[in-house]
Amino acid sequence: MNYRWVDTESGLVEVIADILRHEIYAIDTEFHREKTYFPRLALVQLKWGSNIALVDPLAVDPRNFAELFASDLTAVFHAAQQDLEVLRVAATCAPTKIFDCQLAAGFIGFSTPSLATLVRALKKESLSKGDRLTDWLRRPLTDQQCRYAADDVEHLLDLHGQIHRQLSDLGRSEWVVEACQELIQRPQGAVEPVSAWLKLKEARSLKGVSRGVAQSLAQWREERAMRGDVPPRRIMSDMALLGISQRVPKTVEDLASTRGVDERHLSAELCREIMNAVRDGVKRTVELPKTDGDEIDKHSRPALTLITAWIGELARKNKIDATLLATRSDITAFLRNEPDARLAHGWRAVLVGDDLKRILNGDVGLSVDRDGHLTLIATTS
Repeated sequence: MNYRWVDTESGLVEVIADILRHEIYAIDTEFHREKTYFPRLALVQLKWGSNIALVDPLAVDPRNFAELFASDLTAVFHAAQQDLEVLRVAATCAPTKIFDCQLAAGFIGFSTPSLATLVRALKKESLSKGDRLTDWLRRPLTDQQCRYAADDVEHLLDLHGQIHRQLSDLGRSEWVVEACQELIQRPQGAVEPVSAWLKLKEARSLKGVSRGVAQSLAQWREERAMRGDVPPRRIMSDMALLGISQRVPKTVEDLASTRGVDERHLSAELCREIMNAVRDGVKRTVELPKTDGDEIDKHSRPALTLITAWIGELARKNKIDATLLATRSDITAFLRNEPDARLAHGWRAVLVGDDLKRILNGDVGLSVDRDGHLTLIATTS
């Protein structure tokens, strides 16, 4: 496999100009986020025609991708969600027209397949095994590492072709266009600091003042982590945050004896910020956000169960990944008659919308056939 290493601005401009002469290109990224708050882009792999380029974002400005990403060319990814997030951070933009092979494969009978699974199933080839723990930020990368990275885009255009043909035969091409557009529009990036406390494992067990302190302290931790570009747990562990929230220290001595608090938290600057966050939190009245289950009227819960079961049956029958067809939130939104409920629009409405309305209206019921599959049966008036 031949590839071009690109580590100059002029080289990247040349590559992008060449790609823009085509209609489609494949793209993947390597990145790290273990030691930073924001993901750090380490490599961008591109394939167009028979060409492969590995772009070094440590040596060139990723913002140079703007023209390519804003073009009408289709960018072919596999499992695009994290790649889109990383590119938006590093390049301040991401492709606006994509085809996600993993997502699209869910419409032809696969269930969240890995790249290796798709290559093996559709191309009858095996991907080379590489070191998944490679430090992609280290330079220089070895030829073996580069070939492993290039392998991630080597097959994407072929996979796109095969999956697209099957989608066309099934009349589902537009469904994938809709699903990929949803992926592009999905909120990504950093969590809202004021909501960061909800990521705590024991958040829902906190009561009263402790809940306000947890929200205030988690917000402080998230904002400080953003400013320093470090993981939030580097600022303060979850154990310390929960311990402080439950104890609500009034003095530095109280803080020092709280489980999880260490010496660095008692330094003048951090100690002052922590105690300010505690005092702010005591004044807050914080309610837990409602879950889907909370927002469903108890009389509607049997309908939720029925609809969930029927959607699972339709996913099996139509060979579509059930997670693409509907989430619990989608069903809840449909039951509440929300105007933007996904099950009431687009390809989902075509596939399941009419059935769901008939079930909810009592026109049909569900029965189990001799093979153990659900079927719709007309109800007697």
